[in-house]
Amino acid sequence: MVSTSSVADRARAYAALGDPSRLAIVDLLANADLASGELSDRLGIPTNLMAHHLRVLEEAGLIQRRRSEGDARRSYITRTHGCHQLLGARRQAPPSTVAFVCSQNSARSQLAECFWRTISDIPAVSGGTHPARRVHPGAVTVGRRHGLDLSAARPRLAADVLSGDELVIAVCDRAYEQSRSRPLHWSIPDPARAASDDAFERAYDDIAGRITRLAASLEHS
Repeated sequence: MVSTSSVADRARAYAALGDPSRLAIVDLLANADLASGELSDRLGIPTNLMAHHLRVLEEAGLIQRRRSEGDARRSYITRTHGCHQLLGARRQAPPSTVAFVCSQNSARSQLAECFWRTISDIPAVSGGTHPARRVHPGAVTVGRRHGLDLSAARPRLAADVLSGDELVIAVCDRAYEQSRSRPLHWSIPDPARAASDDAFERAYDDIAGRITRLAASLEHS
């Protein structure tokens, strides 16, 4: 039995999505996190009107904002779990390879590469803009807890693993903001900053959820 409050929440969400511009916004956020200015540029919506649309979507529980760990003046907009449940995945053609990039290739991108290989036959690589000397022990530990073996993984320079044909996903704000090619962007907080088991668990859960949705959207993945 559906509670009255959940029915009210769904009605509010559907009402928010009844506007074509707001539906276009959440469509753009299906597999990537974007700043409000990027959404304005892509959709040709004035910034003041974009602010209104984002407020409505946020109040309906469909989006949330995360402050950039790179450029603190920026906030990135991401879909909520409820929004993903409501709208589902958008089908798209599969790439030849998926590449996960972060600043040090020591945690998030390594976990993403390893998890991707457990659910998709599409090849995956990972690299960093400024590779660390080793994979972070916290990433190795959380990976082992979830059946991923990072014991032999080593950080690599992104330029050494990218050929130009991949679907590139920047899993950290710094790597995204430093890139000229504008890859897909997942604004996942750096677990090494907190260096706690909980931080690495949250990063893993975020990565696993995003990858599961992306893989489901790729035809024949």
